[in-house]
Amino acid sequence: MVKLKPVLKDYLWGGTKLKTLFGRDNGDKIIAESWEASVHKDGESVLSTGQTLSAYLQEIGEELPVLIKYIDAKQNLSVQVHPSDEYARKYEGDNGKTETWYILSADEGAGIYCGLKTKIGKDEFKRKVLDGTVEEVLNFIPVKAGDCFLIKAGTLHAIGAGCVICEVQQNSNVTYRVYDYNRVDANGNKRALHVEKALDVIRFERYQDETGTGDWETVSGGKMRLLTECEYFRCKEWCIDGVSQTRTADSFTVVNVLEGAGTINGEAFVSGDTFFFQKGESVCIDGKAKCIVTTKP
Repeated sequence: MVKLKPVLKDYLWGGTKLKTLFGRDNGDKIIAESWEASVHKDGESVLSTGQTLSAYLQEIGEELPVLIKYIDAKQNLSVQVHPSDEYARKYEGDNGKTETWYILSADEGAGIYCGLKTKIGKDEFKRKVLDGTVEEVLNFIPVKAGDCFLIKAGTLHAIGAGCVICEVQQNSNVTYRVYDYNRVDANGNKRALHVEKALDVIRFERYQDETGTGDWETVSGGKMRLLTECEYFRCKEWCIDGVSQTRTADSFTVVNVLEGAGTINGEAFVSGDTFFFQKGESVCIDGKAKCIVTTKP
């Protein structure tokens, strides 16, 4: 088991809630994202020793096919889409991106855009992008803490203002922006859009939820439920009140502590801490906590 240090991102739509929730400190800058478990070149986690996570994984013969982050959306994120593996590897030299969002908190009335309200033609959709009315066809979902959504590659989406989420995704940083509310950055420039590439990869069908969140099951010292599972990852929510244990079996395991305090395999933890476990390691928590556990499917 190793504890990971996050990488902080200060995109223009971010806020200050990750400092309040998890003690993230970015000086005077906003914190839009805190990359908790990452081997991606755009923001790699390090261990307490200063060693990079990728170097550590190479030593132990493991891989981390996911990237896990916390996101604070003070403003709406752009309406965007991620490509499939095939498209991303051909045109971007990166992986595609299927992801899941677990809602940590949401202001009253906050929500997400996820997919389309109804099936629409590619040309009609493009017209709506160009005339600034694309929001009319997006599927808006009000959200609350504890909700979870699986967002497959090709699904249009945007996190709405007032949402704080934990995102588990493929190890990728490819995003095609479709619409950005005509915002400008600190230098007065609009961010680049990627409409033509987006049109290549968008699913123009009506959105259907495929998250598959399960019911709570009682485990020793707490309870656990499946949040979602796809070909790239499996995520479970684990609530502990006492001593509770799970085993990583034949998969890496990342434990993100969302709430609480105690010890994990004898090491003290607090809210916001992230730990990586090799396959075959046991995970034992003594305390009161809520965690997300990510493994291979």
